[in-house]
Amino acid sequence: MVKITLAKGDGIGPEIMDATLNILSAAGADITFEEIEVGEKMYLNGQTTGISDDAWETIRTNKIMFKAPITTPQGGGYKSLNVTMRKTLGLYSNIRPCTSMHPFVKTKHPEMDVVIIRENEEDLYAGIEHQQTDEVVQCLKLISRPGCEKIITYAFEYAKRNNRKKVTCFTKDNIMKQTDGLFHEIFNEVSLRYPEIETEHWIVDIGAALLADSPEKFDVIVMPNLYGDVMSDIAAQIAGSVGLGGSANIGQECAMFEAIHGSAPDIAGKNIANPSGLINASVMMLNHIGQNKVAEKIHNAWLRTIEDGVHTTDIYDSVMSTKKVGTKEFAEAVIANLGNSPKQLPSVTYNNSSPLILPKYQRKPAKDKAIVGVDVFVDWHGEDANALAKILENLNNDELELVLITNRGIKVWPQGFKETFCTDHWRCRYALKDGKTMNKSRIIDIMQAAMANNIDIIKTENLYTFDGKRGYSLGQGQ
Repeated sequence: MVKITLAKGDGIGPEIMDATLNILSAAGADITFEEIEVGEKMYLNGQTTGISDDAWETIRTNKIMFKAPITTPQGGGYKSLNVTMRKTLGLYSNIRPCTSMHPFVKTKHPEMDVVIIRENEEDLYAGIEHQQTDEVVQCLKLISRPGCEKIITYAFEYAKRNNRKKVTCFTKDNIMKQTDGLFHEIFNEVSLRYPEIETEHWIVDIGAALLADSPEKFDVIVMPNLYGDVMSDIAAQIAGSVGLGGSANIGQECAMFEAIHGSAPDIAGKNIANPSGLINASVMMLNHIGQNKVAEKIHNAWLRTIEDGVHTTDIYDSVMSTKKVGTKEFAEAVIANLGNSPKQLPSVTYNNSSPLILPKYQRKPAKDKAIVGVDVFVDWHGEDANALAKILENLNNDELELVLITNRGIKVWPQGFKETFCTDHWRCRYALKDGKTMNKSRIIDIMQAAMANNIDIIKTENLYTFDGKRGYSLGQGQ
């Protein structure tokens, strides 16, 4: 028997979890649960992370968690516990299947069968933000080679194991050439190990348009965290409803399974929430722990219930639905169908298999790293970049000289345009003079000179090359 950590969550969480647990019990799942309290109550009781140390230990001991949606209180600066759990436990891979139930659930895309595989730990979800001036707030987008390699390899291995024919990558590397550029570069590298799988890459905006218009053209899509969050909800909705979607969060040591939707407090306690997302998450959990036949039984019973037209309010349709039911009644209908298979929708078969866990990442040999300059960010309330440049050129020394000023990323000096709107946040680039070798202490010299000239430095960012390749972006217009 497998012991699983259970969290019933907030809002509609307890209702849909109880409904799903009844199905698991009736289907004969060989599992036992250890319940913990997380989410809104913990936040409001003074636990700023939304989870206690004891709860963390329970999760880490049992390795598997089954979680209903939780609520992060508005205001107060609370961090999302969902994001915290994924990152703290190393749950780098988020898997969200989005399949059309046509014609039984209304959709414009009857042939849709897409799996979104989303990087789960980094990107803008690193959550590193700073207010730097009166007018500018910064958020750091962090993309790592290990993070990219793990999630992209997982996507190809998932496709290989599940007989998927194509893996597509979405990025925005025409703009974010360093971060998204790395993701695309590693996608190309990893794809070479899977010549039997078709590959393609789309810039995320046109890729999103194509997914919304013709999802049948896609199979498995892998992407960085933010794009994956947005696109998986879009994919679930155009398949029929976000309320149907379950997801798996897989790491090297632990795994967490949940519905993709939120806690919907406005309908809590009304017995109208659709438990399908959590039911489908439970199917993914059962497959992960090797109880494939139970997963198969529940999934086919759920498909048959959808096919029978027994629907909750969110997917009820006067043409295809036969009966409008509540949360409990929907679960009872699924239980009554255990052992049955759908008649028109494709039935599912799950083969006995071990969880898809990748080998630990092996760090590559270090590249030759050389410092070639520094970006100095300053808070300055003037509007004329030429005037600022005159001040900043006084900070030049025998190794570094001012070569560029940007405002919100666009070049404003030298040869800036008067039409460019400038705020109070300026990036001032000091580059190594020709033939010089840089000593990092000269950056301190610049900072000290800035203080002497009453220049407010808010941050610095060293400029490096790696094996001679530039490791920083040019200014827009440079």
